[in-house]
Amino acid sequence: MELAIKADELSKCYQSRKKIQAIKDLNFSIPNGILFGLVGPDGAGKTTTLRILSSVMKPSSGEAWVTGFNLKKNPEKARRRIGYMPQNFSLYSDLTVLENLNFFADIQQVPGSEKQARITEMLEFIRLNEFGNRRAGKLSGGMKKKLALACAMVHNPQVLILDEPSTGVDPVSRRELWVLLAEVVQKGVTVMVSTPYMDEAERCHQVGILYQGSLLKTGTPEEIISDLPFGVIEVKAKPRKLMRQIISQSQDVLGWNPVGDRIRVLVSENGAESKALRSLGREFTTNKMEVSMMRPVRRTMEDAFVHLVKVQRGQA
Repeated sequence: MELAIKADELSKCYQSRKKIQAIKDLNFSIPNGILFGLVGPDGAGKTTTLRILSSVMKPSSGEAWVTGFNLKKNPEKARRRIGYMPQNFSLYSDLTVLENLNFFADIQQVPGSEKQARITEMLEFIRLNEFGNRRAGKLSGGMKKKLALACAMVHNPQVLILDEPSTGVDPVSRRELWVLLAEVVQKGVTVMVSTPYMDEAERCHQVGILYQGSLLKTGTPEEIISDLPFGVIEVKAKPRKLMRQIISQSQDVLGWNPVGDRIRVLVSENGAESKALRSLGREFTTNKMEVSMMRPVRRTMEDAFVHLVKVQRGQA
């Protein structure tokens, strides 16, 4: 299988008053033509990783390859095949949409014979045909993100690296952006995207979970979720204080957390949901409680992330 990106023992330390290990010994590979999500909270090392892979920053140790080119030995050859959109992508606010696209096409040395067709294609792709003459500073947040995406793609890269592209936009624009990314992958481009949002991780073909500079797990969302050693049920009952007390004392319960007006309960093993429901149901009935919800629910990437972090900390 051909690889779009490969990292081998990739590490980065920042030197300030004390040594800061941003990422440590990362090993992963990304096949061609997939959407790969690098998932983790702020400070996990996502931006550092993407900067190294886009050849903006050199690692302290380890090596990386993009489209087969070693980033230490052939950074220029790799760079021509990469589209990079940093978290704070700098559009020129006083330039129009078209002028921004022209500028980035020139920066990326798009041949003059191809430039106009490529810009037209990008405008159609991001659905901003009607806004070509609007200044970038007058665009909405979601439209700015779309334009930034188009500028990163105007030179037709083989690999697209995006640092938290949906951060700071409204839910509708966020959904539209992910639709665009799916279309990019359908065109054969490999997309690597970082995100702190676990629901976005489930949109990816493969995921790497990053925490405090270490890669905890990689795989498809389905693989990562299926490896969880517990099941999940949701419960809603009154009085709430008694409900929490009964849940916390149950032998079938590994842990729980409130989600809105419900309690999300982790049960001792996957497939043990029915047993937990029966035992909790008996306790609720004995205490004459008003139960409005008791049901098994699907496990999520958020469940997986929380579990892996606890394992890393030695809490599970």
